[in-house]
Formats: sequence, structure tokens, C-alpha cells
Amino acid sequence: MTISRTKKLVGVTAAAGLLVALAGCGAAPEDDTTTDTAEGMSDFKACMVSDEGGFNDKSFNQLGLAGLEAAQEELGFEIATTESSSASDYDANLDGLVADGCDFIVSVGFLLSAPTVTAALANPDVEFAIIDDWADNDFDGETDAPNIKPLVFDTAQAAFLGGYAAASYSESGKVGTFGGAKIPPVTIFMDGFQLGVEYYNEQNGTDVEVVGWDIESQEGQFTEEFAANDKAKQVAQGIIDQDVDVLLPVGGPIYQSAAEAIRDSGGDIALMGVDADVYETDPSVADLLLVSILKGMDVAVYESAVQAANDEYDVTPFVGTLENDGVGISSFHDFEDMVDADLAAQLEEIRAGIIDGSIDATSPASP
Repeated sequence: MTISRTKKLVGVTAAAGLLVALAGCGAAPEDDTTTDTAEGMSDFKACMVSDEGGFNDKSFNQLGLAGLEAAQEELGFEIATTESSSASDYDANLDGLVADGCDFIVSVGFLLSAPTVTAALANPDVEFAIIDDWADNDFDGETDAPNIKPLVFDTAQAAFLGGYAAASYSESGKVGTFGGAKIPPVTIFMDGFQLGVEYYNEQNGTDVEVVGWDIESQEGQFTEEFAANDKAKQVAQGIIDQDVDVLLPVGGPIYQSAAEAIRDSGGDIALMGVDADVYETDPSVADLLLVSILKGMDVAVYESAVQAANDEYDVTPFVGTLENDGVGISSFHDFEDMVDADLAAQLEEIRAGIIDGSIDATSPASP
């Protein structure tokens, strides 16, 4: 289905130039474990373990891998990757990468926190990084192993912009969201999304409703996994049935199931992406994409890998924000002529307000 929105507006200019776009896309490995060597640093090996979404999710894991591959292309070191089909694979996959001689290992996702700490403590000569977690499982304010670099992102800031854009676009007065697992890296998107919708209402005297999440109770709709499957489609359909006309799935490939539900519904519903610019990573849903909320995992992984390869590793956490372009939103792509003419300028003003602190985009899960 191609969106046939009749909300035509005049004077939309270069939204992409006004908004932050960090997405990148790397080719996903075909096998469960892959190794690749480029000419260059033959004595350094960088590795990555995925969460259960796998490296072909066109979003979360794939974006992290793109950063590792970019560093490899620049410096010419060896890389190895291994995919996890479930949480029970994490320990074995990390142990396998250590045994494979990896000097630097990136764990992709909050759910790998405890296994990564265990592997790091057992292998102090190996440098680790973990996406979306502080590796602080005893909650004492310090990383649990001295050789782990946290790569975390204040995606509530970017999702605030996405929520504002969704509310601006909505004609039904209802926008929806749902997540994969109920964990902070997921709920932070949903919090920011709701805050952005509420800010739009405050500024415009409207009453756009968020379906699927409530920031106060921290309760909402989840698939309890990161997989494009019937369950994800059913959750998406349940939200669509409540008359939403914008839908934000947060959880790697679950957006694919949401897209199926949108097409099956025959309704005029816009999809939103997360992590990568899904318009670029998955052209099959490009016609549905209003905008993507971006998390610069590729940038964080690239910088960490380059540091490690050059023997300059710094475990100081990487915290992605709007100010350092670690998070942002994509352009509106095919929807540029279907959003309000002044929306891009409004979003740039809001972005500046979030950065200077005059607009509060804080989530309970903010880093």
C-alpha cells in the first residue's frame, strides 16, 4: 500500500538539512558465525555478538555491525561475528569469540549485560563494549568490569521530536506505539514519543492521544521478544484497531510485522522506524515511513573499534545525545509534502530547546 494522504502542504524545504541523520547500513552476514580479514592490521581482531534479532534485522544489530565494518574498511583488521537466536546463546557466543582470539568484542544490547560482565572479568586482556547498557548490574554507579566501555544513548530526546512530528501529522487524533521486550532501551523511545506528543498538544491546544504506552504507569503493549512474527503483527493490529494513524514499533525487526498489519488493514496509517533510517535500510516499507528515530550505534561502535585497534582504548562511556549527534531523526523522505510546511523549523527549534535544557525530554530510562 502506498500512502495516499491528501494533507498536501506548501513550502516544505530541505527537512533533511534541518534534521540529524546518522543511519548507516552494513551487509548482514549469511552464516551464524563469520570471519573477514582486510589487508592491514593483521594482529588485531574485532568481534561482535548480536542479540536475538540477528544481523539482518535492518535496524538495531545491523546498524551496530555497520560501524564495525566501517572501522575494518578504514584500518584493515580482522573481524568475526556471531548471532544469537535466544538469550541462552549469549554466554557461549561470548566465550566462543574469546576463544577465537578476539581483541575487542562488542555486545549488541542490554540483554547481554550480565554475560558480558562475566566474560570481561574472566578475560581482562580483552577489551569489551556494550550497546545500550552501563554494565552496572549491582547498581553501584560503576561499570562492573574495568575493560568494558558502555555505549548508551538518550533516545528520549530524539523520540520527543518523533512524537511531536507524529502528533502534527495525525488526523485521527490517535498515535500508537508498542515495544519488544519491556527494557529501558525500548521504553526510553516510548517515553520520549509520548512526551513529544504531549508537548505538541500543549503548544497547539490539541488532544492527540498515545495508544500502547503510558509514561506515568510505565505500562503498555509489548511482544516480549525481538522478532517479526504473528505475535508482533497481532499486537500491531490491536493498536491499529483503536483508530491510530501513526504507529511506532520499538524493537528491531518487529516493525516488519507492523508494516504487514498496516497493509492488511487497508488504512491510511504511517509507520515510524527506530535505530536506523529504515527508509534506507528496508526499501520494502519505504512508502509507509513517516520518519525514523535514529540511534548512532554505528558511530559509537566505529569510534570504539578505531580506539581499540590503535591501542588507544578509552572505557569512558559514550553517551549519544542530540547535542553530539549521537541521536536524531531522519528526513521525512516521501512524506515531505504531507507534513506541515513549518514542521521542520518547529523541530529544529525544539531540538535547540532540548539541548539548552529549556524543554524537558527526560525519560525514567534516560542515561
